[in-house]
Amino acid sequence: MTAFRFTSSASLRRRWKPIRRPILRDDIVVFLGPTLSEREARTYLDAVYRPPVGCADVVRAVAEYTPAAIVLIDGVFGELPAVRHQEILWAMTRGVRIYGAASIGALRAAELAPEGMIGHGLIYRWYRRHPLADDADVTVPMAPAALGSRALGDALIDIRLTLKGAERAGVIDRRLRCDLETLARALHFSERSFARLLTAAENNHAPAGALQALKAWLKIGAANQKRTDAVNLLTYLAKQNISSPNKPIHREFELTESFANDMEYYNMLGTVLSKGT
Repeated sequence: MTAFRFTSSASLRRRWKPIRRPILRDDIVVFLGPTLSEREARTYLDAVYRPPVGCADVVRAVAEYTPAAIVLIDGVFGELPAVRHQEILWAMTRGVRIYGAASIGALRAAELAPEGMIGHGLIYRWYRRHPLADDADVTVPMAPAALGSRALGDALIDIRLTLKGAERAGVIDRRLRCDLETLARALHFSERSFARLLTAAENNHAPAGALQALKAWLKIGAANQKRTDAVNLLTYLAKQNISSPNKPIHREFELTESFANDMEYYNMLGTVLSKGT
């Protein structure tokens, strides 16, 4: 005879815990691309997400969303003009807190930290300590925004951190690590990836056994510091109570002719001027 055990509805309610979703922060605008997918980013901070930032996008975000904070992670480069330093300064004088991490956000934060931009993460701190470091160290080729701006390669800084980790783990020796770093830096950022690096190493007659061991180790040991820094910043902001609007920074903003021309080209000069500049 089979015995049946009945569970009360009160007991079921205790067992089934509701899924806690991040609270939508429509007062925070995040510019994101290849470093982290928007879908994953929303599990840490449910904010207003925009494609990688470019010239005039910060001004446009201020005009469209009146945010308390703007987060710069990824940005465009090469074929399109990058985000201007002056538009970041302009937004900060209007009381918007600007955070940066991981990629172009870390770069701009390191450059504008004395002016009040807030950096976050290891990559930001590295650029602060090494102001002459190459911008291309965090640059990766990416798919168009319509295809999710996903990464099509690997950043040099992640490759270098990975190789150092492989050396510490005893997978490669110091000489091979230095040789691989040199080869990685020689690759143009648009062609830089672990796969291309290993191919270049094979063509340069690097030890075959060590390369095979490294290739196998990469499946579990590859670093992704850009992603780590982005996740940590989003997690931090999810816990912050950022008031809107913030108190504007008391600093005179100088509208240069070059910046005015850029904003006019993107039809944003009226927005800049309407704020009292």
